[in-house]
Amino acid sequence: MIERHGFTKYFPVDIMDEYDEIRIPVKDQTHIKYDIVGGHMANYDFMIALNHFKGHPMGGYGGALKNLSIGCASQNGKAYIHSAGKMEKLDMGKLWTPEFIGNQDGFLESMAAAAQAVVNYFNKKQGIIYISVMNNMSIDCDCVDHPAPVKLEDYGILASTDPVALDQACIDIINQQKVTAKNDPTDLLKRIDKQHGTHTIDHAAQIGLGSKKYELINLDL
Repeated sequence: MIERHGFTKYFPVDIMDEYDEIRIPVKDQTHIKYDIVGGHMANYDFMIALNHFKGHPMGGYGGALKNLSIGCASQNGKAYIHSAGKMEKLDMGKLWTPEFIGNQDGFLESMAAAAQAVVNYFNKKQGIIYISVMNNMSIDCDCVDHPAPVKLEDYGILASTDPVALDQACIDIINQQKVTAKNDPTDLLKRIDKQHGTHTIDHAAQIGLGSKKYELINLDL
């Protein structure tokens, strides 16, 4: 997949959990007691979190918080978050059964907690900056083999030092879009609402990861 998209032509690619994984502390232990991330993350002191803002079949939307949590998690870490702390080792035969899935808010809150764990980890070093690209926005994630058609026009690129404010700003921008022949946010907003997606932002703010308040500063280059 990495070679198919052409990334290896331009820079080396480091798969965080290629060989091992590590556990890092979690402040909010409502569902998960730690965060399981790729072992290679220990090799880095600074992160640029480059996010593609779009919809997502499970999370409602994908942005900075999802990239911090699911994006940094190892395979086992992804299962742990998706199951809201019930499954510590990936078992695809069990992961999507009612026993391990179904607590949607628990999953979203686990994402917020895992995101905070990654932020706290890097804040002890040199920190993180967040960049969200609002283009090619479908209701589906890039991980979907055949995503739904794009119905929104490209908006631009947003950046922040607060992942909560950044995700909130992206959500607000989508909410403010008007329906035209070339631009229709309806399906994406329905997807976010159906999956209770903004609960991730609400919980992240509640546990002190960041603030939902922000100021948009436009830079026309």
